[in-house]
Amino acid sequence: MKTLTQQYTIPCYDTDASWRLKPASFMNLAQEAAGQHAVHLGFGYDDLIKTNTAWILSRMHIQFVDTPKWRDEVMLTTWHKGLNRLFYLRDFVLTDAEGNPKVKATTSWLVLNLETRRLVRDPELMEDGTVNHENVIETPADKVQMPKDVEPVLALEHVVAYSDVDMNAHANNAMYMQWAMDAVEYELASSRPVKELTINFNHETKAGDKVMIYRAVVEKEDGIHVFVEGKVEETSSFTVELIF
Repeated sequence: MKTLTQQYTIPCYDTDASWRLKPASFMNLAQEAAGQHAVHLGFGYDDLIKTNTAWILSRMHIQFVDTPKWRDEVMLTTWHKGLNRLFYLRDFVLTDAEGNPKVKATTSWLVLNLETRRLVRDPELMEDGTVNHENVIETPADKVQMPKDVEPVLALEHVVAYSDVDMNAHANNAMYMQWAMDAVEYELASSRPVKELTINFNHETKAGDKVMIYRAVVEKEDGIHVFVEGKVEETSSFTVELIF
């Protein structure tokens, strides 16, 4: 099964004040679909943990073509594209009942040895017969850096707590996006949809960590670009570029 497709009805608790699906909510859907598909293909959580390794999401690029809203019926399809240099690539597309794309995403994953905290590169981890080379977004997610010509401002502080932490005992990837959206001025975040975003997960955070979250805004021809970076002391935990 090279692809996995699941049907959803967008619930109210995954939408914002404009009834649109929140970016963090899409990331939660994608994370679960990726995990289920990996299990079907023989390299899921239970398979990797036997060698004390685990999947780690490193980068994600999402394009919101026509963000679905509360009560919309949608289909989420995912497939993996094999090893590309350091990263294992996986794509997603969220469509409506007629097959029209609503959200597109490409992700870059790493395999981490949980004991040594070192990366593992195993070209034989996936059978070639399970790879689907179709690109929903042509290029892998880029590296995100704060703009050098704009002084970032401290938008908020967040102490990692119970609601942030997942089964791996660190903040779940979708929570970083939730913090990033909270760092955007509410008038902008609530009035204009996110058109596109790229997020890099740079370093894990755990319960009790104080994350200082900085924001920089740059207006360009294609929209308002909001850059957000979360730091624990001097270590960058995540960086995001959001386009409104």
